[in-house]
Amino acid sequence: MNDLNEQYDFIVIGSGGGSMCAALVMRAAGKSVLILEKTALIGGTTARSGGVMWIPNNPFMKRDGVEDSLEMATAYLDAVVGDSNDAPGTSAARRLAYLAEGPRMIDFLTAQGIKLTRVPYWPDYYDDRAGGSVPGRTVVAELFDVNELGAWKTRLRPNFLSLYATLEEALKLPTFNRSWKGKMVMAKVALRTVTAKLRGKHYVTAGAALQGRMLQAALRAGVHLRSESPVTQLIVENGAVTGVVVEKDGKTHRISSRIGVLVNAGGFAHNQRMRDQYQPGTSANWTLSAEGDTGEMIEEMMKQGAAIGQMEEMVGNQISIPPGAENQVIKPVVQGLTAAPHAILVDQSGARYMNEAGSYMAYCKAMLERNREVPAVPSWAIFDSQYIKKYMLAGTMPGEKKPEAWLRDGYLRKADTVEGLAAMLNIPPSALKATVTRFNGFVAQGRDEDFNRGVRAYDRWLGDPYHHPNATLGEISQAPFYAVPVLPGDVGTYGGVVTDAQARVLKPDGSVIPGLYATGVSTASVMGRAYPGAGSSVGPSFVWGYIAANAALGAV
Repeated sequence: MNDLNEQYDFIVIGSGGGSMCAALVMRAAGKSVLILEKTALIGGTTARSGGVMWIPNNPFMKRDGVEDSLEMATAYLDAVVGDSNDAPGTSAARRLAYLAEGPRMIDFLTAQGIKLTRVPYWPDYYDDRAGGSVPGRTVVAELFDVNELGAWKTRLRPNFLSLYATLEEALKLPTFNRSWKGKMVMAKVALRTVTAKLRGKHYVTAGAALQGRMLQAALRAGVHLRSESPVTQLIVENGAVTGVVVEKDGKTHRISSRIGVLVNAGGFAHNQRMRDQYQPGTSANWTLSAEGDTGEMIEEMMKQGAAIGQMEEMVGNQISIPPGAENQVIKPVVQGLTAAPHAILVDQSGARYMNEAGSYMAYCKAMLERNREVPAVPSWAIFDSQYIKKYMLAGTMPGEKKPEAWLRDGYLRKADTVEGLAAMLNIPPSALKATVTRFNGFVAQGRDEDFNRGVRAYDRWLGDPYHHPNATLGEISQAPFYAVPVLPGDVGTYGGVVTDAQARVLKPDGSVIPGLYATGVSTASVMGRAYPGAGSSVGPSFVWGYIAANAALGAV
């Protein structure tokens, strides 16, 4: 082992969500910080994601006159998450710490020059529960000119969205063929794109904007960052974590920490062995997480005595994989496919089994649970010609013209009747016909009696705001009829080591492992087994990174 005798006050493993937030707290206190990233790119899955943080009672809600409070948010989390003996990541103490420190974390970041704002309308996923917010509690970054990073520009992980559009604009763009607002947004984005290129700017959005701004602030603050530097071991002395062992350029180094080590190394979404152990029936081929999510740091913390919890949970995100997309890094996400009018989801027997307009995590959980009783992986999205003319499908623009390979390879099934479509799917024709007829009856009466689809504000937000009287209910009645397979993909796992209200890693007996902190999906989520709103994994990563750094400073 090559010992460089390096020492930093604080070491952070991984460069996702909360890493640079924790580093900025440390630098504001005058402490030295080293961030170690295993892959070649900085930003983790956060940079690839929507970059949304779910932060109740945030300052931008106050700015815009949107009602919220600690009491409302507590009531909401209690109603959605609840207390469960089999979800050790969530407790009244941890939820209170999250809700209290979240707004302070946002205030800290804005004081560091991070330009943040809110999406004006993005309802909580269970907005009908006590304390739910219909306007929503989301925080996002403003567009960022990645050219400001200089040489670091190429080291920022790219986002799934390459448009020069804010997240709010991107959500409105699919309506361009049905509304003047959509057309105006498209024109605005086009003008911004042309203007930016003429001015030598390269805007990034969503998670890349958030992590680009965080990276810029970290570099300005003097944070040390190293990519392609995987941590292979935690150094433990007298029961306390005092450093790490790192591989860099083919050599092994020991780096010590004076204050502590924060693990923010992602989950185990790309580790099929761990998935088979904790999440049977799921596949690493269906994840949208960054390639560094391979779980070894969770297992390393377990070796040092850390307790684990909620390992069977993931942040489900339904996907559909057309021919040619099997090996794409980012698979086509179809969150809105069966939430839009003129579409439903059925299992392989032809039965509906969920509210198709629910949150993506609830959607995929329902699919996996159904699959234990009736084959449901994949399930089938069933829709008609009205849908295909109005809405995007697996990344393609609205319209009947789809890639020939879709039909040739059997990805997109098409028939003149519902019964004919059922035969193509090996579903009893009478069963699918009955399901579609029943759903159409609900549409006619304006209420889904089976699953209450369209009752919540979130359901309607996910549907089509220009379809009346209900944004998510529309008959499946006009031939031809279509189907595509839907799989329970994910944006990451949702379980890991158990931490306390100070982000300290705990042993099974509840005692603390000194010097070891964790955040992000390396931990058992404070949200337990639910996803309360957009940004319920990115938000906690930032908040617990902020809490961990302050706790480590307080322990000095």
